[in-house]
Amino acid sequence: MYNDDKLHEECGVFGAWYTAGNQAAEDIYYGLMALQHRGQESAGIAVCDTVGERGNLCLRKDMGLVSEVFRGEDLEGLKGNIGVGHVRYSTTGASNIENAQPLAFYYLKGTLALVHNGNIVNAGELRKDLFNEGTVLRGTTDSEVLTCIIAKERAKSGSIEEAIKKTTAYLKGGYAIIVMSPRKLIAMRDPLGLKPLCLGKNEKGYVIASESCALTAAGAKFLRDVEPGEIITISKNGLVSDKELCGGTHAHCVFEYIYFSRLDSKLDGRAVYDARFKSGMLLAREYPVEADIVTGVPESGLTAAAGYAKEAGIPFVQVFNKNSYVGRTFIKPTQKERENAVHVKLSVIESTVKDKNVVIIDDSIVRGTTIAGLIKRLKEAGAKAVHVRISSPPFLYPCYYGTDVPDNSSLIANNMDIEEIRTRIGADSLGYLTLEHLSEMTDGLPLCKACFDGKYPVL
Repeated sequence: MYNDDKLHEECGVFGAWYTAGNQAAEDIYYGLMALQHRGQESAGIAVCDTVGERGNLCLRKDMGLVSEVFRGEDLEGLKGNIGVGHVRYSTTGASNIENAQPLAFYYLKGTLALVHNGNIVNAGELRKDLFNEGTVLRGTTDSEVLTCIIAKERAKSGSIEEAIKKTTAYLKGGYAIIVMSPRKLIAMRDPLGLKPLCLGKNEKGYVIASESCALTAAGAKFLRDVEPGEIITISKNGLVSDKELCGGTHAHCVFEYIYFSRLDSKLDGRAVYDARFKSGMLLAREYPVEADIVTGVPESGLTAAAGYAKEAGIPFVQVFNKNSYVGRTFIKPTQKERENAVHVKLSVIESTVKDKNVVIIDDSIVRGTTIAGLIKRLKEAGAKAVHVRISSPPFLYPCYYGTDVPDNSSLIANNMDIEEIRTRIGADSLGYLTLEHLSEMTDGLPLCKACFDGKYPVL
């Protein structure tokens, strides 16, 4: 369910390198379906066979969900044993077909296709440099800048791997990138580990994806996470790992565990489900309250709510019914129409809340409009009191690494204190998870918490 009062991730990426004779497109399709939550605006797949010097690149991309962009005949026409796929939510660049991925680039030495998740903070400076050198960019994304730099470096490098490594010297920000050349698949992850990337294997070959759930969807077994700073090359010679850029400070995005990633994924050795369940338990210790039931905002608030309920000894009840057969709300042209569509998608089961004191758990409050609407509907259904608990700290600062909050002007916590927020949203009490508990939630994993504390690992 799209919600413009939530953070949104930029993209999901998927790559496959299969031995000759195996087709990659169908497995990439299933992988993208598993990553659909990371982006719903556009989808694309590019494949290449390993026959010939330059390869035979086939590409299809369009606006819409994966199931809308690809039909059976579309997949049949994508012939190749190497491929990359992408789902996009635009945080930089307009939402149009020109900015959809994969991005294909034809140059003297062959072809490249690239998929990218994240945000290159210094893309504007790099774009100016490319323009001054005579390169004309058609799109408006940092992904296109990245593609052009790789192609430029490839023209004066002995291999695509060398070109990609040279490219990393230009980049600031968080990124997970997969590049397909005619005979190789190369993946790289930013040295801080801000963006997730993992490696898997099935009987056909290797797969790489933003989340482990996508490996499973493609029939692959999870092997390991790509290390922060690591560059992996897969070819007919096998898998080669370059860890020259590894070993520095890490800062994994905390919102992957709070909200972005799918519940059944495992990132950097931590299960998303376990992290969210633990956040609820920590909330119950910090902010106990006398109540009759605990519930969560579907979907990401439900697991934290279950953790809160267990720790507090209060029954967990699912009080919202989600209608899964309603179209995407983000295509509605006005705010009022979007609000009406959300109302149709999420309704209150009145018998579960009537005359009850309710604890409701959500993963974050960005602008405050959604939680305020839910509280109002719970009280209209007969709830005596609604106590709000948030499984993250107050969102105070913009994110520059691949979400859709480029400034803090719309962040309710930046303009109000907690008591003012409580009054604005209509809650009887309000409690946020504290900063100190975030590392405990993820078992000591080094995290980027810049959206909460303003301490950016790279700018």
